[in-house]
Amino acid sequence: MMDWVPIVFVTFKVLALGTAMFFAIKWHYDQGEKGERRAVLRSGGKMAAVFILALIGVGLVALILSRMLGLDLSFP
Repeated sequence: MMDWVPIVFVTFKVLALGTAMFFAIKWHYDQGEKGERRAVLRSGGKMAAVFILALIGVGLVALILSRMLGLDLSFP
């Protein structure tokens, strides 16, 4: 019965973060239409890079913490 919980939570997380990133990029793009376009694209690229690095960092911390606690992370 609990097999569906990770699927639902990961799907929700991906949708929520994807939606938030879309609106953040859209807002920055709309702000760029008022000013310099190159600066907005650079800012969007930096934010995407920071997001990816943060995502990798959180994933690694979770992996290390779960291994320290002795959780079995192998696929069946």
